[in-house]
Amino acid sequence: MPDPPQREDEALIQVQAFAPNPGDLAALATAEPGSVPGWDGAGTVLRRAPNGSGPEEGQSVIFLGSQGGWAQMRSVPTATIAVTPNGADPALMSAIPVPVTSALRALRGLGSLLGRRLLVVGANSAVGAAAVQLAARSGAHVVAIARDQAAHERVRQLGAAEVHATMDTVSLPVFAALDVVGGPHLVAAYSLLAPGGTVIALGHAAGHDEHFPFGAFVAGPTNFDRTISTFFLGSQNGLGSEMEYLAAEVHAGRHTIGGLDQRSWTALGLWVGDDSVRSPNRTVFLVD
Repeated sequence: MPDPPQREDEALIQVQAFAPNPGDLAALATAEPGSVPGWDGAGTVLRRAPNGSGPEEGQSVIFLGSQGGWAQMRSVPTATIAVTPNGADPALMSAIPVPVTSALRALRGLGSLLGRRLLVVGANSAVGAAAVQLAARSGAHVVAIARDQAAHERVRQLGAAEVHATMDTVSLPVFAALDVVGGPHLVAAYSLLAPGGTVIALGHAAGHDEHFPFGAFVAGPTNFDRTISTFFLGSQNGLGSEMEYLAAEVHAGRHTIGGLDQRSWTALGLWVGDDSVRSPNRTVFLVD
């Protein structure tokens, strides 16, 4: 592929590592021939943005954009770049931008969680695990849903006060919910909300439609003012500072990413095409 063009507000980055997200893989089906996939990753600045914004040449960064990350070089708007701490591991940093920033932004949208019950559906996913940690540190009573019971102990260690395999055993009500799965899980999470509660549709891993039963939106004394909120990570406002904060937290060990399965980026094609070779840990590809 040719070197990517560099706009006035874009830095040219030498990519060192990237960690594919479920959304990256879902987008492949509709990707144009010859396009370069990949939302996020970590690397170093080769050329600063022509308008003088953002990090300087040689600085280590993490980045986020709509495409182009699975390459040796990528141009990224400086608003979606964050400088990482000195000595930070690029492989570890590359696992931050999409999942951990999504969790942080969603939780901030809910306001104060101190002493409140928060439901996290899909707590064993990258986004869900980040949400459990951040919510617990914010003082929330985290009610986690993880279908794989082998992961329950890890989810508790991340800060969950309750861990359930399904929502059938969750007691009413919850102040708010983050749903990474979608489909019938979103419907069930909405039904558990207290008056004034919100469920944020943070992901759609289930790949199924949401079918709400008749009367689901008829309010009464115990279920009024409940809302469903959609989520979009792409808003650039404040994104760089949020990623910089999270990079510092991960590097200092105050936020954990979990185990990483590190591979050469030459193995990416096989990994995408054959899910039997995938690890339960987050896979990071090193651009060597």
